[in-house]
Amino acid sequence: MLKLFEYNWQVRRDWFDWCETVSEEELMKKRTGGLGRILPTLYHIVAVEYGWIVGGIQERTVNLPPFEEVASLAEVKAFSDRCHRELAPFIYDWKDSLEDRVMIDITDEGEREAHTYGEVLRHVIAHEIHHIGQLSVWSREIGKKPVTANLIGRGLFPG
Repeated sequence: MLKLFEYNWQVRRDWFDWCETVSEEELMKKRTGGLGRILPTLYHIVAVEYGWIVGGIQERTVNLPPFEEVASLAEVKAFSDRCHRELAPFIYDWKDSLEDRVMIDITDEGEREAHTYGEVLRHVIAHEIHHIGQLSVWSREIGKKPVTANLIGRGLFPG
């Protein structure tokens, strides 16, 4: 699982670099699907990862700024870096014994749902990959080559 987090983190950094090559106007332009905008989608990826891991699994207080407070590329990157520094040690210290531990999520409707830590971490991984696919579609729509989603060749696995 660690390697898939590292993959997502690499791809996210690559998308932030990609964003440096387009205007803020393009990053905020309304598009079809998902959250509908590139920069808010990147913010959302970070906020969801942080919320599930730090707020959910670690049961720590999470005060996420609204997107409007970090609505520039530099600020979203800084937000991502802060969140990463806080949650990465948990991912790097993961032990198989945590797999079946249970956290309780309170849904938007106020209902309690139990999820294992392993299920939550896999959800976070899949969530980011899903949104990266949306970014790739939007990239092509504006005539730019998207960041490669290829796991192979990223140096994550020996060989």
